[in-house]
Amino acid sequence: MTTPVCLYGFCISLGRGEIKAEAGLCTVIHCSFTTAFSPIASAVWHKCDESKIKCDYSDIIFHSRNQNEIQPGFRGRVSLLEPNLYRGNCSIVINDLDQSDSGSYQFKVTGWLNQRYERFTFSTRASVSVKALTQKPTVKVPALTEGQQTTLTCTAPSLCSGSDPNITWTWRRSAEDDSYITGNITTTHGHNSSLTFTPSAKHHSTEVTCKVNFRGNKSTQETVTLNVAYMKEPVITGDRRVKRGDALNLTCSFDSFPPSVIIWAKLGPSGTKTNLQIDTGSATLVIHDMTADDSGQYVCTRQYQGKTSTAYVNVTVFLLPEILKSSGCVSWSEVLTCVCVSEGLPLPTITWPLLDKHTEYSGTYTVSKYTINRTITVKVKELSSTDVQCVSTNEYGEAVENLIIRTSEKSFAQENGGFSAILLTVTVVSLIVNILLIVCLIFLWNSRKKLKQNQEDQTYLTLSKRDISPDVVAQQVSASVD
Repeated sequence: MTTPVCLYGFCISLGRGEIKAEAGLCTVIHCSFTTAFSPIASAVWHKCDESKIKCDYSDIIFHSRNQNEIQPGFRGRVSLLEPNLYRGNCSIVINDLDQSDSGSYQFKVTGWLNQRYERFTFSTRASVSVKALTQKPTVKVPALTEGQQTTLTCTAPSLCSGSDPNITWTWRRSAEDDSYITGNITTTHGHNSSLTFTPSAKHHSTEVTCKVNFRGNKSTQETVTLNVAYMKEPVITGDRRVKRGDALNLTCSFDSFPPSVIIWAKLGPSGTKTNLQIDTGSATLVIHDMTADDSGQYVCTRQYQGKTSTAYVNVTVFLLPEILKSSGCVSWSEVLTCVCVSEGLPLPTITWPLLDKHTEYSGTYTVSKYTINRTITVKVKELSSTDVQCVSTNEYGEAVENLIIRTSEKSFAQENGGFSAILLTVTVVSLIVNILLIVCLIFLWNSRKKLKQNQEDQTYLTLSKRDISPDVVAQQVSASVD
């Protein structure tokens, strides 16, 4: 307050400096006075141009006894803070301000002095400046958790009482128009509003606006963005089946707020984990040049507010069947021998459509990691075609190769060293078998011949024994003499 200015026993003290306010709100002109009147009749406030030395009746904005003398534009908007004038408080509140309320305000008091009704206008004035409304309401948002009921509060920007504003709540999601929130909206006081609702994940990042509408088409609003703590189920994207040599690209996303810590790991044979990638919100696992050893179970682990959850994915590395160049066929002495070598993951199978027409054949196969080698031998008198088809299949595809039949071992060996080695092996084995067969036949022949000689010797010895008998000798000799 300023130092009191006194004249003839009438003193007044006003607030220091210019009073600044905003349209739609209210302001207080602080004032205290003393007077020589006894009793005091009325208190009157005027608003007029500063060029006027004394405001007149047409400028009255407040009259403590006669409302009819108040200008229509101020009627009902101005009131004393203290109705009891004998307390010396002449402060007034002006509600629902308009920019036209800017100006100079002057106080007048009436009463009886020496039994005469007098008026005294104080020369000291208060200056008020009203600008456009810029203040915003205050919106309080507590910590929000999905599924737990909460209450938002909005307080209109006004430090003094006035006309109750109209308060509304709206919200906006991405790419949507404003809409009214469904929930429990309650007003606990004229300048306060509360909104009660149960937040969910869909409310996260939603813009909520509290709009305050004052008299005179003046409004202000405040917008806040909701941060709802929530946690959704994991989503793993990317191809779980990868061709050998290609790159694995998997993304694990745990939609949550605050963002989760994501860890990619590979499970070992004993259940041990090897961390491969760590990120926040979502993590992308990239492994180049995949091999069969990279197949297995991968785990995406989320760490969220002290809680841990996991998601698993099985990764399979595959290789389309491929028939290798070491495959081929050779025809030799009415015997057709074919070898088909195929590589694939998982291990492919090999079929020969040729065998559909033959019931008698022999065959072998060997497996080495991801390679299968299958050999068939078929006795054919005449070749109906110049090639034999080999079909290699696994769950990811099929390979078909027409193997050309070679009738000249030498030419085929020159063109296909791998199959030549196989054919050479077959030839050597066949030769060894033939030699062993001949040896066995010779052995059996000799054994048979020796057996016959032993039988003759046995007969001879028997005759010799009979010759030793006297009776027999005598009989034989007697017969011989006759």
